[in-house]
Amino acid sequence: MRAVDEPPFDGGCTCRFVRYRMATRPVFVHCCHCRWCQRETGAAFALNAMIEADRVKLLQGAVELVHTPSFSGNGQMIARCPQCRVAVWSHYAGAGDAVCFVRVGTLDEPGQMPPDIHIFTASRQPWVQLPTDVPAFEAYYQASKVWPAESLARRAAWMAAKAGAR
Repeated sequence: MRAVDEPPFDGGCTCRFVRYRMATRPVFVHCCHCRWCQRETGAAFALNAMIEADRVKLLQGAVELVHTPSFSGNGQMIARCPQCRVAVWSHYAGAGDAVCFVRVGTLDEPGQMPPDIHIFTASRQPWVQLPTDVPAFEAYYQASKVWPAESLARRAAWMAAKAGAR
Protein backbone atom coordinates (compact mmCIF):
# COMPACT_ATOMS: atom_id res chain seq x y z
CA MET A 1 0.00 0.00 0.00
CA ARG A 2 1.32 3.45 -0.86
CA ALA A 3 2.18 5.83 1.93
CA VAL A 4 -0.38 8.49 2.76
CA ASP A 5 -0.11 11.32 5.24
CA GLU A 6 -1.16 10.62 8.80
CA PRO A 7 -4.85 10.55 9.80
CA PRO A 8 -7.34 11.93 10.36
CA PHE A 9 -8.51 12.65 6.82
CA ASP A 10 -11.44 15.05 6.46
CA GLY A 11 -13.77 15.53 3.54
CA GLY A 12 -17.25 16.48 2.52
CA CYS A 13 -19.65 17.39 -0.23
CA THR A 14 -19.59 20.41 -2.52
CA CYS A 15 -22.07 22.52 -0.54
CA ARG A 16 -20.31 21.62 2.74
CA PHE A 17 -23.53 20.39 4.38
CA VAL A 18 -21.89 16.97 4.84
CA ARG A 19 -18.50 16.81 6.54
CA TYR A 20 -16.85 13.54 7.54
CA ARG A 21 -13.60 12.25 9.00
CA MET A 22 -11.68 9.06 8.27
CA ALA A 23 -9.99 8.17 11.57
CA THR A 24 -7.36 5.87 10.02
CA ARG A 25 -5.68 5.16 6.73
CA PRO A 26 -7.88 3.20 4.31
CA VAL A 27 -7.57 -0.55 3.91
CA PHE A 28 -6.89 -0.16 0.18
CA VAL A 29 -7.59 2.38 -2.58
CA HIS A 30 -9.24 1.17 -5.79
CA CYS A 31 -9.20 2.99 -9.09
CA CYS A 32 -12.02 1.29 -10.97
CA HIS A 33 -12.26 1.69 -14.74
CA CYS A 34 -15.44 -0.37 -15.25
CA ARG A 35 -18.21 1.08 -17.41
CA TRP A 36 -20.58 1.18 -14.41
CA CYS A 37 -18.20 3.46 -12.48
CA GLN A 38 -17.62 5.56 -15.58
CA ARG A 39 -21.37 6.05 -16.03
CA GLU A 40 -22.03 6.67 -12.33
CA THR A 41 -19.29 9.29 -11.96
CA GLY A 42 -19.46 10.78 -15.43
CA ALA A 43 -15.68 10.36 -15.52
CA ALA A 44 -13.07 7.88 -16.75
CA PHE A 45 -12.94 6.01 -13.43
CA ALA A 46 -13.97 6.00 -9.77
CA LEU A 47 -11.36 6.35 -7.02
CA ASN A 48 -12.54 4.74 -3.77
CA ALA A 49 -10.75 4.45 -0.42
CA MET A 50 -11.99 1.29 1.28
CA ILE A 51 -12.31 1.72 5.06
CA GLU A 52 -14.27 0.19 7.93
CA ALA A 53 -17.52 2.11 8.44
CA ASP A 54 -16.88 2.56 12.16
CA ARG A 55 -13.75 4.54 11.23
CA VAL A 56 -15.77 7.08 9.23
CA LYS A 57 -17.54 9.66 11.37
CA LEU A 58 -20.01 12.29 10.27
CA LEU A 59 -18.83 15.61 11.63
CA GLN A 60 -21.71 17.61 10.22
CA GLY A 61 -24.94 17.04 8.33
CA ALA A 62 -26.46 13.74 7.32
CA VAL A 63 -26.30 11.51 4.27
CA GLU A 64 -29.10 10.00 2.27
CA LEU A 65 -28.57 6.36 1.24
CA VAL A 66 -29.64 5.74 -2.35
CA HIS A 67 -29.86 2.20 -3.74
CA THR A 68 -28.13 2.10 -7.12
CA PRO A 69 -27.73 -0.84 -9.53
CA SER A 70 -24.30 -2.40 -9.91
CA PHE A 71 -22.60 -4.82 -12.28
CA SER A 72 -22.89 -7.63 -9.71
CA GLY A 73 -26.67 -7.32 -9.74
CA ASN A 74 -26.63 -6.80 -5.96
CA GLY A 75 -26.55 -3.02 -6.14
CA GLN A 76 -24.82 -0.58 -3.86
CA MET A 77 -25.99 1.97 -1.34
CA ILE A 78 -24.56 5.38 -2.19
CA ALA A 79 -24.34 7.92 0.63
CA ARG A 80 -25.20 11.28 -0.90
CA CYS A 81 -25.57 14.76 0.45
CA PRO A 82 -29.33 15.41 0.54
CA GLN A 83 -28.74 19.01 -0.62
CA CYS A 84 -26.09 19.00 -3.38
CA ARG A 85 -26.47 15.25 -4.15
CA VAL A 86 -22.70 14.59 -4.21
CA ALA A 87 -21.78 10.96 -3.50
CA VAL A 88 -19.39 10.82 -0.53
CA TRP A 89 -19.16 7.03 -0.09
CA SER A 90 -20.80 3.73 -1.00
CA HIS A 91 -21.58 0.43 0.64
CA TYR A 92 -21.29 -2.53 -1.74
CA ALA A 93 -23.22 -5.76 -1.18
CA GLY A 94 -20.10 -7.89 -0.58
CA ALA A 95 -19.05 -6.02 2.56
CA GLY A 96 -22.38 -4.44 3.39
CA ASP A 97 -22.65 -1.65 5.93
CA ALA A 98 -19.36 -2.66 7.57
CA VAL A 99 -17.23 -0.97 4.88
CA CYS A 100 -17.34 2.45 3.25
CA PHE A 101 -15.88 3.07 -0.16
CA VAL A 102 -15.08 6.75 0.34
CA ARG A 103 -14.94 8.82 -2.83
CA VAL A 104 -11.36 10.10 -2.74
CA GLY A 105 -12.35 13.23 -4.66
CA THR A 106 -14.48 14.35 -1.71
CA LEU A 107 -11.48 14.47 0.63
CA ASP A 108 -10.07 17.89 1.47
CA GLU A 109 -6.67 16.60 0.32
CA PRO A 110 -7.43 13.90 -2.29
CA GLY A 111 -3.81 13.76 -3.37
CA GLN A 112 -3.05 11.98 -0.09
CA MET A 113 -4.71 8.80 -1.40
CA PRO A 114 -3.39 7.69 -4.76
CA PRO A 115 -4.64 4.33 -6.04
CA ASP A 116 -3.12 1.13 -4.68
CA ILE A 117 -4.55 -0.76 -7.66
CA HIS A 118 -6.30 -0.21 -11.00
CA ILE A 119 -9.15 -2.62 -11.70
CA PHE A 120 -11.34 -3.41 -14.70
CA THR A 121 -8.72 -1.90 -16.96
CA ALA A 122 -10.07 -3.86 -19.95
CA SER A 123 -12.75 -1.15 -20.19
CA ARG A 124 -10.56 1.84 -19.34
CA GLN A 125 -10.66 4.78 -21.67
CA PRO A 126 -7.87 4.39 -24.24
CA TRP A 127 -6.39 7.79 -23.40
CA VAL A 128 -5.92 6.90 -19.72
CA GLN A 129 -2.27 5.97 -19.14
CA LEU A 130 -1.74 3.58 -16.23
CA PRO A 131 1.36 3.98 -14.08
CA THR A 132 3.80 1.10 -14.32
CA ASP A 133 4.46 1.02 -10.56
CA VAL A 134 0.84 0.31 -9.51
CA PRO A 135 -0.78 -3.13 -9.96
CA ALA A 136 -3.43 -3.26 -12.69
CA PHE A 137 -5.94 -5.97 -13.56
CA GLU A 138 -8.22 -6.33 -16.57
CA ALA A 139 -11.07 -7.42 -14.28
CA TYR A 140 -11.18 -7.91 -10.52
CA TYR A 141 -8.42 -9.62 -8.51
CA GLN A 142 -7.74 -11.70 -5.40
CA ALA A 143 -7.03 -9.46 -2.44
CA SER A 144 -4.97 -12.21 -0.80
CA LYS A 145 -2.45 -11.92 -3.63
CA VAL A 146 -2.20 -8.12 -3.65
CA TRP A 147 -3.08 -6.56 -0.30
CA PRO A 148 -0.50 -6.09 2.46
CA ALA A 149 -0.86 -8.23 5.59
CA GLU A 150 -2.31 -5.37 7.66
CA SER A 151 -5.09 -4.80 5.12
CA LEU A 152 -5.88 -8.50 4.96
CA ALA A 153 -6.14 -8.62 8.76
CA ARG A 154 -8.54 -5.69 8.75
CA ARG A 155 -10.67 -7.39 6.07
CA ALA A 156 -10.70 -10.63 8.09
CA ALA A 157 -11.99 -8.69 11.11
CA TRP A 158 -14.92 -7.10 9.26
CA MET A 159 -15.78 -10.36 7.53
CA ALA A 160 -15.83 -12.17 10.91
CA ALA A 161 -18.05 -9.46 12.35
CA LYS A 162 -20.40 -9.75 9.37
CA ALA A 163 -20.55 -13.54 9.73
CA GLY A 164 -21.28 -13.19 13.47
CA ALA A 165 -24.13 -10.78 12.78
CA ARG A 166 -26.03 -13.33 10.67
